Amino acid sequence: MDRKNFLKNSLGLAGVAVAAPNFLRSEIVSDENSGKNSAKNVLSCSVTNFETEGPFPTHTPSSLVQTNIVGDRTGVAFTMNIYIKNTNGNCGAYQGVLVDVWHCDKDGNYSEYGGTQMQQTNYTNYHFLRGRQTTDANGLVSFTSIFPGWYQSRATHIHVHIYKPDGTSLLVTQIAFPEGTNSAVYNVNVNGTSYGYTKGMTGYTYNANDNVFSDGTSNEMSTVTGSLSGGYILTHTIYVAGTASLGTQETSNHKNFKVDQNYPNPFRGETAFPIVLNEKSTVNIDLFDISGRKITTVLNQQKLSAGKQEIKMSQNQLKSGMYVAKITIENSKGIFNQNLKVLIN
Repeated sequence: MDRKNFLKNSLGLAGVAVAAPNFLRSEIVSDENSGKNSAKNVLSCSVTNFETEGPFPTHTPSSLVQTNIVGDRTGVAFTMNIYIKNTNGNCGAYQGVLVDVWHCDKDGNYSEYGGTQMQQTNYTNYHFLRGRQTTDANGLVSFTSIFPGWYQSRATHIHVHIYKPDGTSLLVTQIAFPEGTNSAVYNVNVNGTSYGYTKGMTGYTYNANDNVFSDGTSNEMSTVTGSLSGGYILTHTIYVAGTASLGTQETSNHKNFKVDQNYPNPFRGETAFPIVLNEKSTVNIDLFDISGRKITTVLNQQKLSAGKQEIKMSQNQLKSGMYVAKITIENSKGIFNQNLKVLIN
């Protein structure tokens, strides 16, 4: 069952006022004497396999923005480090996208569901082992959890859904676990009885016999390190076909602009978005909250000359928290986007 797409140094010249909603003010400071940037090689990578969300997707992921997703569950300590990379951005880190994760508990049960033939234990009013985070500058999200159990017909796995900040779905996939007598899956289920893992491996469905992974696990297989006593750490990279990234987007190996992280960040009062343009461009900046809801337009299709630009934004009535600024630049090379985390104290 697939879920519907969820809503995803001022540098010289005088500032130019830009129209914005009453509670938000933006300003541009520019300098036409900009330098040129060196080219980078274009890398090649492929999108990670699409997989079904299954019958237990999170009902309202925007309400579960959290790093620790354990809830009231017990089990072997488990950390997930998931990197998101952009196949349309020279295979580089994809910053500012939303990542939802969910998995079963040690007994094979999911929260938010139950009381049915599919899952007899009723956890419809619980929300454990589900969470959402936004990727950082390295494309990374991390979650604190417990090691997943297993249930009939499925190997140990984790569900992942990745969205753009405006809520557009980028990819639904699943993460597979290494198997074998030296694996964490074997050790937890065979030797983890003191942690509550009582099923063992009898009746376990291995990856090769799991219908979801029937297309192979070559790009869905994680790396898992650690121990029962110290906990396990999963590391995995997922590739999505995102918007062309400003830092690595041109297939012609010519970078004709640069966007840096806004500063200060976090901020209270005012922050600035530094942009360097090598040619006249149209720039748009939209601000989204962490759930992917558009809050306002900071800069509305403003035509800016070549040079160093500094778009200033004031906090005013914006609440404290995390936001995502979507910066769109259009020029002779095409239309390009970059997402930045914006933190307000």
